[in-house]
Amino acid sequence: MIPAFARGLCDDAAVFPPGLAPLAAAVPAHRAHRAAPYADLVGPLVLPATALEELDPLLGDEPLDLSITAPGGPCQAAKSLVTAAGLAVRVRGLEVAVPPGMGPEEFFRLLGRVDVPVYVEIPRDERRPAMIDAVRAGGHRAKFRTGGVKAHLYPSPDELASAVKAVVDAGVPFKATAGLHHPVRNTDPETGFHQHGFLNLLLATDAALRGRPPAELAAILADRDAASVASRVSSLGETRTSAARGRFLSFGTCSITDPLNELADLGLLASALQETPR
Repeated sequence: MIPAFARGLCDDAAVFPPGLAPLAAAVPAHRAHRAAPYADLVGPLVLPATALEELDPLLGDEPLDLSITAPGGPCQAAKSLVTAAGLAVRVRGLEVAVPPGMGPEEFFRLLGRVDVPVYVEIPRDERRPAMIDAVRAGGHRAKFRTGGVKAHLYPSPDELASAVKAVVDAGVPFKATAGLHHPVRNTDPETGFHQHGFLNLLLATDAALRGRPPAELAAILADRDAASVASRVSSLGETRTSAARGRFLSFGTCSITDPLNELADLGLLASALQETPR
């Protein structure tokens, strides 16, 4: 059984870097994940809007749960929903980037009425407070980029702590994308990038809900002691776990089995991997 802190935590972003799985391989692999003993860990398949045109021949009778990314902004997002309406998919999320220089009023005017959950990728500039306010007012969700293929795409612990504090205080749920390759903060040996841990992010969310200051959240995000982080997660309890996951909804990962196996190595998944190959 997947524990409460990990249910639906991992959105399947197999087609994105660094995995870059071909769409024809990613779709059946996702269906296999959703039929596996660890299925409760797995969220929707995340695909860019540009991949939708190629998706139809790969779909069978069972609708595919999908989250669509629109890096081009709200116009691309709106068009992607029209395309998705003709496919055997259930759109579980629409992840929309905010183009440079665009404010919240123009963004939501161009997006129009949307009947699926919208995740707005919050800009890392002076527009952040106004965009979070607009996301809250519209009942939408936030998305934070926590890494990427270049070092500057990784926010520092201080920057990410301030972002988490802002959305938690505003009552806005969020997801994260990119760079969360391991449960605990680490330095990638190949790139030298300092990568955030998704368990650190969960604990920082819990701390924000308890009113802790950004400096304390940043210290939690910077913690590299895997045993300590794992122990704190397992000690959260039902109420705090539910509250934290009500804010930190999920993160995109190009591998489902990597976080699964690493959580097992930390002693957090117990018997959930008994039928899972290494």
